[in-house]
Amino acid sequence: MLPLPNPRHCASAAGMTHGLDKAPIWRHRAVAVLAVTFCALLVSAGVRSAPSVLMVPLGLHFGWDRATISATSAVGIVLYGLVGPFAAALMMTLGIRRTMAGGLLLMGLATLASQWMTASWHYLLTWGVLSGLGSGAVASVLGAAVVARWFASRQGLAMGLLSASTATGSLIFLPVLAWFTSSGAWLPVVRVVGTACLVLVPVVWWLVPEHPADVASPRFGEEVVTPAPAALAPRAALGLAFAALARAVRVPMFWLLFGTFFVCGLTTNGLVGTHLIAFCGDHGIAPLAAAGLLSTMGLFDLVGTTASGWLTDRYDPRRLLVAYYGLRGASLVVLPFCQFGAGNLALFAVFYGLDWIATVPPTVALATRTFGAREAPVIFGWVNVGHQIGAATAAFAAGWVRQAWGSYDLAFVVAGLFGVAAAAVLTTQVVLRPRWHGQPA
Repeated sequence: MLPLPNPRHCASAAGMTHGLDKAPIWRHRAVAVLAVTFCALLVSAGVRSAPSVLMVPLGLHFGWDRATISATSAVGIVLYGLVGPFAAALMMTLGIRRTMAGGLLLMGLATLASQWMTASWHYLLTWGVLSGLGSGAVASVLGAAVVARWFASRQGLAMGLLSASTATGSLIFLPVLAWFTSSGAWLPVVRVVGTACLVLVPVVWWLVPEHPADVASPRFGEEVVTPAPAALAPRAALGLAFAALARAVRVPMFWLLFGTFFVCGLTTNGLVGTHLIAFCGDHGIAPLAAAGLLSTMGLFDLVGTTASGWLTDRYDPRRLLVAYYGLRGASLVVLPFCQFGAGNLALFAVFYGLDWIATVPPTVALATRTFGAREAPVIFGWVNVGHQIGAATAAFAAGWVRQAWGSYDLAFVVAGLFGVAAAAVLTTQVVLRPRWHGQPA
């Protein structure tokens, strides 16, 4: 005798399928959640990019040296990376909406409180510690969690759009913030980014349900409403993050993703993002023109990362990573030996921009396929720690190379070889398992 169907699921399917067949895609609730998350990540990127604009005005106003101001930026960057896995665990306990809103609230209050700072440790506390903790909760792991919970199909495209918001945030905020500081003022920067964070808090609270089932909606690409999983106790967040890490370190794929993402950070914001302007200056290119190259990279990254998400839905993510790391590495090796003319640099900016963080969607896809949708955001948070370690390594090592040898050439060549090596390791994995599709752990 056949089992009777579950009436609740039948009702959900009947009620939702008809609507999905006729309603445009953009009316699906998951699209609205994606849009709000995009804005939250965009504003978070603006907060993280603001210290680079504040460096000179704060030095002029308070008399702080460059090392003191840079130390605060370094603390914020480190916390931004380290908070990731614990924020992902909080999303599984407190929930995505509370974690996102809490991160935005913390960033907004911390940055606005800096209006009244009078000592360098005030800046360290507000922009380094508190803002770093808040931005870590509104980072790539947030995108991974939202995509896993709200999308059954088009996950790569959705992750590509959310990953691209980082570059878009810098692209939108940096020119505006730089204009505010053109006269040496720093308070307008603080007020703009702080207010932007606070404005989004009620938007997140009103428009981001905790789970699709809370609004009787299926995940994007599904027709049946899936019941929300049982909530975990908030006190379990810390243990959950470390327990996921303990399981992940026994899986070779984790180390493959961690190592290749280390190379991603090393070759992007660690080297190019930190030292490209100075590298161009060594070749007689004005800082304003060099900064324009970074803006161009940000613009094309929006296209490249979104396209990477689309490709991730259709092709083996490992093969995409082979192409991304191989081409990125080759371009860095070749760059020091090219003529630094406008045409060559513009070509490099376009090419490198398309490949800037195109690695994120396939990396998240591999984490999801290996560890399952529920744990993948926490695992990706730990993988992202590797990215930040790579970025910090390149930021320091490239400066040391420039100081010791009087040129950045060796730093760019070595970073490029790291990219080629990452592509070679991934190629070996593809050769050994050509039809691998991943199985949740």
